[in-house]
Amino acid sequence: MLYIGCYTGASGGHGTGVTAVRQTADGLSAVAEVALDSPSWLARHPTAPVMYAAVESDPGTVATIDLDAFAVTDSVPSGGASPCHLSITADVRFLLCANYAGGSLAVFGLTAEGQVTGRTDLVTHEGSGPDPERQEAAHVHMTVPLDTPQGTLVSAVDLGTDEIRTYVLDGTGTLVHEATSAMPPGTGPRQLLRHPGTDRAYVAGELGGTVVTVREGPAGTFTPVDTTPATHTPWDDGPNYVAHLELVGERLYVSNRGPDCVTEFDVSGATPRAVADHPCGAFPRHFSIVDGVCHVAAQLGDAITSFPLTGGPASRFETGSPTCVIPG
Repeated sequence: MLYIGCYTGASGGHGTGVTAVRQTADGLSAVAEVALDSPSWLARHPTAPVMYAAVESDPGTVATIDLDAFAVTDSVPSGGASPCHLSITADVRFLLCANYAGGSLAVFGLTAEGQVTGRTDLVTHEGSGPDPERQEAAHVHMTVPLDTPQGTLVSAVDLGTDEIRTYVLDGTGTLVHEATSAMPPGTGPRQLLRHPGTDRAYVAGELGGTVVTVREGPAGTFTPVDTTPATHTPWDDGPNYVAHLELVGERLYVSNRGPDCVTEFDVSGATPRAVADHPCGAFPRHFSIVDGVCHVAAQLGDAITSFPLTGGPASRFETGSPTCVIPG
């Protein structure tokens, strides 16, 4: 099962909300659908039959979807405008929400059954970057929790300030600032992805069209060590709005909006080495890799494009303005 979020008319898109699809021998097939205004990110609860959707509106909301009934059962204010990312802590006690336009990070308590109990904290960033249009203010784009012996760390990736700000999340759901790591000016960091078993992590530079390799030490502090173009074939035909990162073994996959490809990198060495650009449809906002198949939310192509990583023909599932596709 895969779940697809789409931009609706509320955000200038023409999707319908969230669609559940199943993989068949003939490709993807729709199973169920729930109407919801512009869910830009989906997060599946690890044990309960529950999913959360970031409703990208002003003011923003976080919706809870019961997967058995496939219906919205709850909706709470996200704490800021245009929520764009959700994550769940390892102990499954808290849901984290990045509010892009609000420039804030919100924390919500969760019951054992996955219900949202209320907001426990909200931190708002301040600052700007060198791009006057996209970095005029703070824009939190992702929250990355990490379980450590000392407790839970939460790293907030801020596209507007070219920073990753890390907080300690205590047992009451309160955030305390721990560290601020500067990225190269104009990077516009969108996502952070750790490389398991190493001290390396990768940052998607949305505005710079780059992948920034960082070293982490101590935990939650990131030092840039390399900046790599985000495509294998050089791209100079307009901006490349780098979007999403996934890691499979020693291969890093990066979606590029503009070149409209998912680029494959060999990351067995100290820095990424691009080895291939995989065509994937127009404006690949997000993708998930399941059983060797890359499923891409081609937002401007109005489709989920699926292709095997080992080569072979791609298939297409038509859906309006997809924003996110996650495994169930």
